[in-house]
Amino acid sequence: MTHTNPLLVIEDLHTSVEGNEILRGVDLTVRQGELHALMGPNGSGKSTLAKVIAGHPAYEVTGGSISYMGEDLLSLEVDERARRGVFMAFQYPSDIPGVTIAQFLRQSVVARTGRDIAVFDFYDDLQKAMKLLEVDEKFAERFVNDGFSGGEKKRNEILQMAMMKPELAVLDETDSGLDIDALKIVARGVNTLCAELDKMGALIITHYQRILNYITPDVVHVMVRGRIVESGDRTLAEKLEAEGYELFRDEEAAAGAAS
Repeated sequence: MTHTNPLLVIEDLHTSVEGNEILRGVDLTVRQGELHALMGPNGSGKSTLAKVIAGHPAYEVTGGSISYMGEDLLSLEVDERARRGVFMAFQYPSDIPGVTIAQFLRQSVVARTGRDIAVFDFYDDLQKAMKLLEVDEKFAERFVNDGFSGGEKKRNEILQMAMMKPELAVLDETDSGLDIDALKIVARGVNTLCAELDKMGALIITHYQRILNYITPDVVHVMVRGRIVESGDRTLAEKLEAEGYELFRDEEAAAGAAS
């Protein structure tokens, strides 16, 4: 269910790493309840955009702005962004041996809400989330990502998203390295949460159209050489699958030469 309120508004965003410009004027608006897919070839700046939204310190914003729920997102520290409901699912989640998923999630929820949560209340919420996402209850007693398969790591991130109940979810190549069964599980989890948290906006970053066989985006964007060069509905993703990115590369190169 799409709402009319802008959630994330990115305007003319420029970003550099060690003096190398990566994002060269990105414009993107995600409204409450919308699911956007950002596609593009390797090195186009997709993951850079995700890290800038999350607040990674290695990425220097040299121009433009990001507004989140009407607030200057760039002025907020990483932890402040998370507390305000910005959730980031990483392409390569870290292992945390010795810390169970349940322990990690409880501390994350406490940090997100700013209040302590009774153990019984937390486990009640956790069991509901695991049931909603069809996750075995024993999963919560495993150490975070320790010895996990790619699919288990991504399922853990979706479980985190369910418990954190974010306003904005950014999923950076969450389909990377997944077989078809794991991909379906992750996609089902995303679809379930988008339905449950109907005001949540989501930005799914991916190379390939295949995850969009199971998740239907409201808007698809194509990023090439640090700019969004075209936006459309899911048929744009199908066009990319059939024709590749060369057409957009040529158009961007021509535009750059003209300017």
